[in-house]
Amino acid sequence: MTTATAEYAYAWVRYAPRGAYFPMESNSPYVDHMSDTETMRAVIARGYGGPEVLEVIEVPVPRPGSGQVLIKVQAATVNPVDLVTRSGALAAGGLMTPRATTGIGWDVAGTIAETGPGVRAFAVGDSVIGIQDLLDRELGCYADYVVLDATAVAASDLPPVEAATLPLNGLTARQALDLLRLSPDDTLLIIGAAGAVGGFAVQFAVGLGLRVAVVAAAADEPRLRSWGATWFIDRDTPDPATEVRALIPGGVDGAVDTAGLGVRALAAVRTRGAFATVVGGSAPIPLRGIRVHEQWISADGPALAALARNRPALRVAATLPLERAREAHERLEAGGLRGRLVLVP
Repeated sequence: MTTATAEYAYAWVRYAPRGAYFPMESNSPYVDHMSDTETMRAVIARGYGGPEVLEVIEVPVPRPGSGQVLIKVQAATVNPVDLVTRSGALAAGGLMTPRATTGIGWDVAGTIAETGPGVRAFAVGDSVIGIQDLLDRELGCYADYVVLDATAVAASDLPPVEAATLPLNGLTARQALDLLRLSPDDTLLIIGAAGAVGGFAVQFAVGLGLRVAVVAAAADEPRLRSWGATWFIDRDTPDPATEVRALIPGGVDGAVDTAGLGVRALAAVRTRGAFATVVGGSAPIPLRGIRVHEQWISADGPALAALARNRPALRVAATLPLERAREAHERLEAGGLRGRLVLVP
């Protein structure tokens, strides 16, 4: 299963009202039914609402099935998609089945603790990163251990806390760029370039030989220039598309929108160019023969391994213990972060 991702907003639908709840019967083996087997801590959302619905519970350590691995979690990133999962927005929008309890967390860095039948690419003790791209699940990556498909995992020699920020945001950026099908020396506009997805998009695009224009806050210009951006447009500019066309006559060959500008950003793209948004529901009508794509993230271990080998700049705003997941959600909702918050079990 895949799910759309986006930077900061991840706004497929509005947040559900604080405290909203979808009542259901719970027969989950992970909730309310303790086991005599080895246990671990995991963060779940009980119902839907604000950060207060997050709980740390004791659950049996899951076991990997065929083609799966058990990862001992060293770091789990807090992403905007976690907020809209917890709030109930995704369930309200029909993107997941309403549940009494929901596992939270997509990104993980850690070590292989156990391999399931048929796994040959990894061995116990290997350092890895990975992504869980299922919204509808009992447990997420906010836990002491997590089971992932081996195809969603990549070897990594990056420091675990920093490495955990790469899978979701890095794959989203790279897959959006792939949709554009641009060639070296083509021009690319990235809106929201200082965010987690946008920052990776800048670095990957420069690595592909593209000439990059960025829209971001003025304070972020030095960092974006250091990553190779050629042109800079202040996000407070009333009409960024006009500014882009003044710098690049005729418009850019392609654009990646991580801020949900939609049609306002499309105007910066040349006729028969390409446009990709990572904010679900914000894709504009494909005017002037422009190819318009809405990026839907999917796990891809080999692609993730390639991104890790390129060693992009990885930004961590702060680390918090697993027990402070509520605080992490509060801080992310407050905004203003540069880099990701990371939970450390």
